[in-house]
Amino acid sequence: MNAMPLLIAAIVFFALAYRFYFSFIAAKVAVVHDTNVLPSSRLYDGQNYYPMNKWVLFGHHFAAIAGAGPLVGPVLAVQFGYFPGFLWMVVGAVMAGAVHDFIILVASIRHDAMSLAEIAKAEISRLSGTTASVAILIILVVAMAGLGLVVVNSLSESAWGTFTIAATIPIALLMGVWMFRLRKGKIAEATIGGVMLLTLAVIFGRYIPDSPVASWFMFEHHSLTILLALYGFCASVLPVWLLLSPRDYLSSIMKLAVIGLLALGIIIVAPTLKMPACTMYVHGGGPIIPGTLFPYLFITIACGAVSGFHSLVSSGTTPKMLMKESQIKFIAVGAMLAEGIVSVLALIAAASLLPLDYFIINVPVEKFHSILPQLQAMGFVDSNIAQLSAEVGEKIVGRTGGAVSLAVGMAQIFSNIPGLTNLMSYWYHFAIMFEALFILTTIDAGTRIGRFVLQEMLGKIYKPFGRTDWLPGNLLASSVIVLAWAYFIYTGSIASIWPMFGTANQLLAVIALAVCTSFIINRGKARYAWVTIVPLIFVAITTLAAGTLNSTNLFLPMILIEKTQLQGIINLLLMAVIMGSVVIVIADAIPQWIAVVRGKKKILKDEFT
Repeated sequence: MNAMPLLIAAIVFFALAYRFYFSFIAAKVAVVHDTNVLPSSRLYDGQNYYPMNKWVLFGHHFAAIAGAGPLVGPVLAVQFGYFPGFLWMVVGAVMAGAVHDFIILVASIRHDAMSLAEIAKAEISRLSGTTASVAILIILVVAMAGLGLVVVNSLSESAWGTFTIAATIPIALLMGVWMFRLRKGKIAEATIGGVMLLTLAVIFGRYIPDSPVASWFMFEHHSLTILLALYGFCASVLPVWLLLSPRDYLSSIMKLAVIGLLALGIIIVAPTLKMPACTMYVHGGGPIIPGTLFPYLFITIACGAVSGFHSLVSSGTTPKMLMKESQIKFIAVGAMLAEGIVSVLALIAAASLLPLDYFIINVPVEKFHSILPQLQAMGFVDSNIAQLSAEVGEKIVGRTGGAVSLAVGMAQIFSNIPGLTNLMSYWYHFAIMFEALFILTTIDAGTRIGRFVLQEMLGKIYKPFGRTDWLPGNLLASSVIVLAWAYFIYTGSIASIWPMFGTANQLLAVIALAVCTSFIINRGKARYAWVTIVPLIFVAITTLAAGTLNSTNLFLPMILIEKTQLQGIINLLLMAVIMGSVVIVIADAIPQWIAVVRGKKKILKDEFT
């Protein structure tokens, strides 16, 4: 099948949903308007609460939510065929992901831009708030460590990637000073200058590996981990206008430009989707994802459809910089639907590979030969792997995880665009560097969000900690969060707890959707609560099912093997904590919804000043 109909269908569906469905939610459900003085102005501190231009804020928000999920998840899910993943991403991004991001952002600004845990405390109960805090901190540290490991692995011994990504830091600092100090409000000037400098960094970065300064940008795993931790600390501590927002804005420009080029490439090249619409692996037994389509598709593709991590951004950095409520739809919904398009493009890039090549890349070498007869029986007999390896200049067999197959798929599309042929190796290495850049922007925002959550918790013990502009609290909380995730990367122990992250992330989305539902019902809008209850029920069923299956089929057997016993115990305990948190929050919320509907609990009204 040609890829064009899928891409066009996704774009049209997202455009219609943005124009009509989310205009309805904005007007009737969230009731957004610009008469409210938002926290960015009312609580302005020049550090964390800072009114930000909507384009810069969109760049920050998109960069923060779009990590590895929309790139890698769809690629791995191609094992089931291209259609199930496509359908979930398109429908899920609208009905679940964008609704989730939109309502949480509205709720946060109505609660002084506080975190998801504090909103849960205010909208449901203290029990739900405390429970959410524990779940959030666990998931944040695991997420930062897992994503950080991907960045470290991508940049290890890669002078081009390290140089280009390192260059974005001084460029962002220059943009921040220019936009907010030297030439206040001159966003266009800073954008043009930043894009020009970034373009030069990308172009000349290609020549760094063969230059005399190559050794300056060649780092091994441990050194990169330390550098990444230092960057995360700086991004968390420095004023948001100086480094975090400008760098995320700059990164988003590059992300969207590359994604736009990929979309244009698909339109021009019109690649054929060589993977079938569905494969026999929908029934389970796949070599990449062993489980069945339900529920594993829905935890493999996370950020491209719905992701609990997004709720942390929508109640973390973004609400502290929002200037007008009317910009919420553009920032929250626009960024989520843009991420949905990214996921669709990633799926198309992977599905355009020959199926046998796709499995050769994504299945470990020692395992591949045992499944080869099965793949051949499915009709996957053609392979172009030798030529692909020669063209990219690297061994790509058995490079599991999805990143390499995505890079090969992207490079194949780019190199087929007229005028860009015979550049397969360049595009492949560019795609690898691009993936690292894509993921890094989630780490800096996530670290700052983790600092906010920790400060809120410590503020209950010692009040000054609750002030985000209190420097000692800022430094201490940032240090704790950075040391936590950096430790797991440095020691390699993140591999022990990463298997439970996909499910845990989606379980956090369940908590967020429960909070969204409480926010809607508590304001007398129970007739519209279906917009969050429908995705809440679906995501809760799929993720609780996945958590149960992972615990019984993966973690418990690990406990029985001496070599993996500790890993199994840790994963099982963490999964139990997260699943227990979800059950507690939902069980706590439902009686309160009923009480409001029956008139036994007072309807809340937001005060606008």
